[in-house]
Amino acid sequence: MNRLLGRRARFLAATTATAGVVLVAGCTSSGSGGSAGKASGGVQVVKAGQLTTCTHLPYPPFQSEINGKVQGFDVSLIDLVAKDLGVKQQILDTPFENFKTGAFLNSGQCDLAAAGMTITPERKKNVDFSDPYFDATQAVLVDKKSGISSLADVKAKGKKLGAQAQTTGEDYAKKQGYDPISFESSDAVINGLRTGQVQAVVIDYPVVQGWLKDKANADAFKVVDNLNTGEQYGFTVKKGNEKLRAAINKAIKGAKADGTYKKLYEQWIGPYNPSVASPSAS
Repeated sequence: MNRLLGRRARFLAATTATAGVVLVAGCTSSGSGGSAGKASGGVQVVKAGQLTTCTHLPYPPFQSEINGKVQGFDVSLIDLVAKDLGVKQQILDTPFENFKTGAFLNSGQCDLAAAGMTITPERKKNVDFSDPYFDATQAVLVDKKSGISSLADVKAKGKKLGAQAQTTGEDYAKKQGYDPISFESSDAVINGLRTGQVQAVVIDYPVVQGWLKDKANADAFKVVDNLNTGEQYGFTVKKGNEKLRAAINKAIKGAKADGTYKKLYEQWIGPYNPSVASPSAS
């Protein structure tokens, strides 16, 4: 279900977190689209004057297009990195499968990837992760009319389970003996639930929190399980890119120290509990 590498993708030029993101056109096969350069601190960037971020849209509340601008928790955090480096963030929408392999980092099309991505040993073989910036759990969201009250009920009652392709939620479901229907994006997952293609989905709880802020969704769906899988999100850079990795870690640490992290968390995700929401650096 993931988009093919050769399909046209959207470039989204981002300014600072307060100014938002502006849509511009581009193609995934065009490389960095300009000459490489250096940012503050000697950090090498694939295109002079900007920090190019690979992501996969939509994935609210971390990144999604709102009123024509790509916004979200991840976008706001990486805006802080870009500000420290004296450049502006630009976002490239790419297939999620490339985050596992680091393909767009290795080809020089992006400086980093930010996509609500769980840190795993398998992924560490291909990319270098920043310090964890978010603790995540998996939620089981169901149609209120389904009669499902737990993940086990899905199988016991012969219902269909869905998950986003290439994600740890899908991996978790498979490890539990399920054969989930795969959807390309988080929006496609919720649409599959809404249209009855599936009666339950396994997906990151913060995403569910965002969905349930919509009254129509809250009236139709409910969370029946919250699965603590010990997952943490990290941003990724090309293997060996220690200067950029250090710059990202510095921005995360600074945001937690000065209260910016808390402010952004509450803006995009919900009530902030430091013991749960703000993982220590690893």
